[in-house]
Amino acid sequence: MESKIITKCKKIKVLLTDVDGVLTDGGMYYSSKGDVMKKFYARDGMGVNILRRNKIPTIIVTKEKTTIVRKWATKMNVCLVLDGVTKKEAVIKDVCKKFKINPDEIGFIGDDVNDLEIMKRIGFSATPSDGIKEALKVADYRCNSKGGEGAFREIVDLLIQAKLDTKKLF
Repeated sequence: MESKIITKCKKIKVLLTDVDGVLTDGGMYYSSKGDVMKKFYARDGMGVNILRRNKIPTIIVTKEKTTIVRKWATKMNVCLVLDGVTKKEAVIKDVCKKFKINPDEIGFIGDDVNDLEIMKRIGFSATPSDGIKEALKVADYRCNSKGGEGAFREIVDLLIQAKLDTKKLF
């Protein structure tokens, strides 16, 4: 692992993530009644819990407002869900205040145009391997995994590996 990435990862105290295209494959499944369903990757949920055990809160930051995301977040012990957010970079100040941290202690995983500004303004940014071209250029780290196929967990493992001397996997 590149030492620049390790250095950035060691500083991270809070991890923010997008949903569609990161925690899910970006697909939306509609029932005949108009219900939207999303598929989440089980190991990403375990990743949230690994971070929690290591006192690194996970915060979902998404433009969407769906019950399904809130239910998944509750089940997986996500610290906070910030939904209906169109300018994701606007949450940085509040997150820093709430957790008494600086922007360079925030990590973010995003994959699309509405993620680019926050990716530029925090300490460590990542994108799934199938993120848009601009996200791939801006990100500090390009995942080997696609969105919805373990990209979030890959970042969790990267953070924990960087901090391994004091962190727990289980």
